[in-house]
Amino acid sequence: MMYFCFYHWLDGHPTEVVLLSLQYEGSTTEYGSNDAEAQLKLFNTLTSPVATQYLLQMKDEFGTLGQARGKIVLLRRFDLDHLSNSYENALPGLHFSPALWTDNSPAIKLIYNNSNNSTAYIEDYYEPQTPSPSNATVNIQWKYNATTAHLLKAADESLAPDSLWWTWASGGKLSDGITPELMAIGNGTYTPDGGINQKLVNFLKGMKGKRVGIVMFDFYETPGDLIETLLSL
Repeated sequence: MMYFCFYHWLDGHPTEVVLLSLQYEGSTTEYGSNDAEAQLKLFNTLTSPVATQYLLQMKDEFGTLGQARGKIVLLRRFDLDHLSNSYENALPGLHFSPALWTDNSPAIKLIYNNSNNSTAYIEDYYEPQTPSPSNATVNIQWKYNATTAHLLKAADESLAPDSLWWTWASGGKLSDGITPELMAIGNGTYTPDGGINQKLVNFLKGMKGKRVGIVMFDFYETPGDLIETLLSL
């Protein structure tokens, strides 16, 4: 199971923290159903003895870096609405309910902790609403515009300085033939400047010393200096 890959990685990197975004995708399996049985299996996996050892056992908050080192912080993008409230209360991590996650939006505002009004500001504009048909260059530019606009908001210290900023650089538009890979890294012919990833390297180099929050990439290994540039901020 994939979770053990994260556990093994943390064994070798005990000073690091893993932010694990976990979403239920019912449409990816022909007979998949987000019923009580599926939710119970997921709950049991995430509360097993080995999971308890590696998952940060805090609910609706990140904790300090010291508390989270060597642990996984679960960013839970699924509900347990077919189980009793006791299951919900027993599961650690931060809950980003799909019911509150606006679909395909460049500007989501989601409260993940009602007790202290902790708020996440999220860009998840995964399918640019370009005129159809539009070529790869246009789709990449629209996604780039949404991504960088959100990163600039995250860097603005006057905007919710203590909140979570979460930006998704991934996307695609299959109706225009734009796969997630093409969106991320281009195809070298019709997109001479690359995809989102290449364009973001140059953008991020201008963000030195700024807060950008969580940034999610597809095909993060291309270009080779993408992650290094992000981490060097």
